[in-house]
Amino acid sequence: MNIRIFTLLALLMLTLAGCGDETPSAKSEADETWKNLPDEITPINELPSVFQQGLSPEEKADLLKKIMPMADDGLSPEERFLKLRQDAEAGDAEAQNALGSLFYSGEAISKDVTGKIMDYDLESAAGWFHRAAEQGHAAAQFNLGLLYAEGQGVPQDSAKAVEWFTKAAEQGNVDAQNNLGVMYLVGEGVPKNIDKAIEWFEKAEKQGNEEARENLKAIRAAGN
Repeated sequence: MNIRIFTLLALLMLTLAGCGDETPSAKSEADETWKNLPDEITPINELPSVFQQGLSPEEKADLLKKIMPMADDGLSPEERFLKLRQDAEAGDAEAQNALGSLFYSGEAISKDVTGKIMDYDLESAAGWFHRAAEQGHAAAQFNLGLLYAEGQGVPQDSAKAVEWFTKAAEQGNVDAQNNLGVMYLVGEGVPKNIDKAIEWFEKAEKQGNEEARENLKAIRAAGN
């Protein structure tokens, strides 16, 4: 059977390729990270290269406006990034999710306690996704679910992954719907339930999700 779990992160309802692996931290350490995010941060460029793959110039420009909504304000990339962080710290869920995506991809640079520059900061990414997810931001809920599913920046916890995927899926997040279908299909983090899996795959398929369509074909080919 050709069953797939997305290994993608959504940024402002778009998807981007995930990167890297990290040893999961203890839950207490992750919780503490969410309270004490690093102060030393430097943006690399205006539009993270990982977000540009396969996009036309027009699509890149549109994505840049979504990531950095003040792109026409005359600010430098550094000033614009600092404003994004300020918005995130002030509680803006959209900014929190965008900032988490930058930490995940390594486009926002932070230092560890010894002062060493980190390639990417999964714990800070998880912290910002968590803040936005708690406010009901669907893309952040999907992101956080994916981190729990893969044990990146937080302890691996399939049940929590299902919890956050469900919250996002119920708001119409198509990637969460497909992932939730997979979790039900294989019985990971939730009791195995083929009917539930089909239900979520069908919801995602109606939104044009190709992965969900292929998953449904695989289920039907197996006689379910």
